[in-house]
Amino acid sequence: MKHTLTLLLATGTLLGLGACKSTEMTEAETVDFHQWAATPPMGWNSWDIFGTAITEKQAREQADAMAKHLLPAGYDIFTVDIQWYQPSATTHYYDTDAIYNLSMDEFGRLTPAVNRFPSAEGGKGFKPLADYVHSLGLRFGIHIMRGIPKQAVEENSPVLGTDLRARDVADTDSTCPWNPDMYGVDATTPGGQAYYDSIVSLYASWGVDYIKCDDISRPYDDVQKAEIEALRKAIDKTGRPIVLSLSPGATPIEKGPHVMAHANLWRITDDFWDRWGQLLDMFERVDIWTPYRGPGHWPDADMIPFGIIEFDRPTNFTPDEHYTLMSLWSIARSPLIFGGDMTRLDEFTLAVLTNPEVLEVNQNSTHNRQVSRENNLVVWTADVPGSSDKYVALFNAQSKGDSVDFSMAQYVSPVIAGEGKSQEVEISVKGGKRLALFVRDGGDGTSWDHAVWVDPVLSGPNGELKLTDLEWAYADAGWGAPHVNRTCEDEPLDTVGIDEAGIGTHANSVILYALPEGYETFSTKGVMTNKGSVVFAVAVDRGDQVIEDSSEVSVDFADIGLSGKVRVRDLWSREDLGEFSGSYGRELPLHSATLLRLTPILQE
Repeated sequence: MKHTLTLLLATGTLLGLGACKSTEMTEAETVDFHQWAATPPMGWNSWDIFGTAITEKQAREQADAMAKHLLPAGYDIFTVDIQWYQPSATTHYYDTDAIYNLSMDEFGRLTPAVNRFPSAEGGKGFKPLADYVHSLGLRFGIHIMRGIPKQAVEENSPVLGTDLRARDVADTDSTCPWNPDMYGVDATTPGGQAYYDSIVSLYASWGVDYIKCDDISRPYDDVQKAEIEALRKAIDKTGRPIVLSLSPGATPIEKGPHVMAHANLWRITDDFWDRWGQLLDMFERVDIWTPYRGPGHWPDADMIPFGIIEFDRPTNFTPDEHYTLMSLWSIARSPLIFGGDMTRLDEFTLAVLTNPEVLEVNQNSTHNRQVSRENNLVVWTADVPGSSDKYVALFNAQSKGDSVDFSMAQYVSPVIAGEGKSQEVEISVKGGKRLALFVRDGGDGTSWDHAVWVDPVLSGPNGELKLTDLEWAYADAGWGAPHVNRTCEDEPLDTVGIDEAGIGTHANSVILYALPEGYETFSTKGVMTNKGSVVFAVAVDRGDQVIEDSSEVSVDFADIGLSGKVRVRDLWSREDLGEFSGSYGRELPLHSATLLRLTPILQE
């Protein structure tokens, strides 16, 4: 897809590259929205640390810290995430009882709750906060939900600039499965477009530079597709260079041609948190989206959950996993949107986020692609523009749990959907060395995949042995963490109606045990404890495969178009490692990575 990049003379720089990019365009300038994010956007978003509840005081404190610590490295988009319009928002959770008590103007347009954002009083909206953010050299972004507030439909508010009212444009059959505030909009009608024009015009008047629109890129049905197009048109009508981000994922891969024609970035995953299983899944996601990656249109692997995040806790990612995430996000050119508390950045986190040689890979590389993946040993490469150099990322994405793969499962349940639904499981483990319990996403497009392995028991000549009395060899969950006799949220099992022993977890999950001798049968009941859907599976490994604590990961120079001697530089340590011929490899621990620059040495 070809895009003409136009210099916006108002700022003297290509939008997307300067320090402050809030200047509006004139009608005489050529509009191609892709130029507003010519490189992957870099910034911060309030969701990971504040959830629905950020206040103006907190926002200003974060913006001050961002200008000091992250702006010098290029992070310049400051985004207030979801439910800034709800006076009663206090946590990461949505207040379902408050959907008709939102801050809204007479035209059904949501406005900042003044008890949380006092500078919005008197109809000023987010303009005072945006002005402050701009004064620091940052761009200002907000999160919005697709559609029109249910409150506006209840009150039948007029649609600005038309003779229509909210009930004329709302699609009450189209709702979000996880947030209660909105109805969809019939964007195929002039009235639906007019409503989107009205809200985006309001945002532009506040000085908004970035819109993250939620509940719009999954499942990407006809209603959502029309609303994406309406949002694109509305932004273009303002004449303001507003970067458009679509959420949540996973955006369907077959929608790639459409989404890259209408948005600057779009999520390729549901909410990404600090869990290894989710990071492992991202290797496949960024690879399959390679055809749609390019200037102005970026597949988005989601926010970076480093530092202090939700519920005031430190990230679960290990130091090695920090390097893996940043190496993958950089070599795959994902947007870099940090989610932690910027007022409490530790030296290690700041160094990982701001390494200039690593950020250069993210911001200035081409032909980014996976070279190989075998047994979760992964190699990526990219070209260095203007030279014959190559970037190379080496990943040891193996885990102890890889010794038993889902493909080996001897039992796989049908899709189990809905709270309280369950499946009885009984399987022979005779002669087994290892037992693995898998919970996989059921594919319904929601992420409420909470589950419990209830009363998991081994039986045989040695009697009965509850798995809850054994120590597992490895365990991981897609959200929260596996817990014995507690939910993945670390709450007692009786809070979800289970009075027996069990193991709480969340898709995608694997829990691996070494099987003791003298047991021949395994039985359990897989129970859904929320409204999502999952598949339960059990695998028995009767072999001796063992994942080592480290493995060599290497790249053959010929596979990336290099020959002769090559100088290798480690971008994380920012050290030259020497000259090598034919290939380069390194012993990497589990879950770790290295990012390199390879320079061919010209032979005289």
